Amino acid sequence: MLAELVDHVIGVDPDRDWITLAVVDAHTTGVVVEARFPATSDGYRDAVDMVDAHSRETERAWAIEGSASYGRGLAAMLSHLGEWVIEFGHPTRKAKDGAKSDVLDAIRAAREVLGRDRPAIPRSPDGMREAIRVHAVTRAAAVRARTAAINELKAIIITADESIRSGLRRLRTATQVAACARFRDRTNVPVEQRCTRAALRALARRVEHRDAEVDEHDRALKPLLDQAAPQLLAERGIGYVTAAEFYIAWSHPGRCHSEAPFARLGGTSPVAATSGLNQTRHRLNRGGDRQLNRALYLVAITKQRCDPATKTYTARRTADGKTDRETTRCIKRFIARRVWRLLEHPPTT
Repeated sequence: MLAELVDHVIGVDPDRDWITLAVVDAHTTGVVVEARFPATSDGYRDAVDMVDAHSRETERAWAIEGSASYGRGLAAMLSHLGEWVIEFGHPTRKAKDGAKSDVLDAIRAAREVLGRDRPAIPRSPDGMREAIRVHAVTRAAAVRARTAAINELKAIIITADESIRSGLRRLRTATQVAACARFRDRTNVPVEQRCTRAALRALARRVEHRDAEVDEHDRALKPLLDQAAPQLLAERGIGYVTAAEFYIAWSHPGRCHSEAPFARLGGTSPVAATSGLNQTRHRLNRGGDRQLNRALYLVAITKQRCDPATKTYTARRTADGKTDRETTRCIKRFIARRVWRLLEHPPTT
């Protein structure tokens, strides 16, 4: 446990403008000192200097809440300094009296981390992983905006005048978008039709703009992934988008000490659901990184459709009495194991 490895734990509760920290003694869980600093480079350095006065660098750990959001700046600086940084998620227990403040949150972060067997390691804040992440996140936002624009376009087509709807009703989505983008202003039609055509043209051009943005991010992701994880792309069913999600979740060697934590991170580990005489059932894991879980699911259904070995496995598990969801979960668990091994121990050739 962490209490056996360090003398002090520094709990940090960051927000947009300030970081609040508390130095906690690892043996007594008593608070040594509390402080508050601005969330700037100078503030981070002042925080480290203050902590240096009360603890030794080799005998302490930092428990940062939100190390991937407001605490990212501090976590990145501490990682560059060689400090032990631990990612603290949401507290597992609330204060009995309901008391809450930044200082209490910092103390709670330090004390809860002390009782954990395997402290969580933050994801890498820079390097290849960060380069892939920013493109993948922005691409996902562009896809969501494109989907919303298409839904609005189709909704307006449904309620449009028959003279407009009849020419668009039976077209495919891409053809509808192209046709609407070519609409021109007509002064010889009623005002409602003229405005409807203008709205459809604006939505279609928005869709085309998002398509171009998605293509731009795809072109940026390909060379990054070809360099970072070519072994993933060589696997059947794994493309650039899913490979990006796998790499972002994995982050760097050693973050997940084995395949089991990686599978749990992806929500593919079974959750025991036993009671009484029934001691063999499990339920699906609804936790973990849902983007990683989605990537595993996409690869699983692709393999079920295209991979002969996966087809054979699916038939065998179905014959054993497994439901479709349970069979897919088993395939996702295998994919998680395979992905972790390829990333943690890449082939030499």
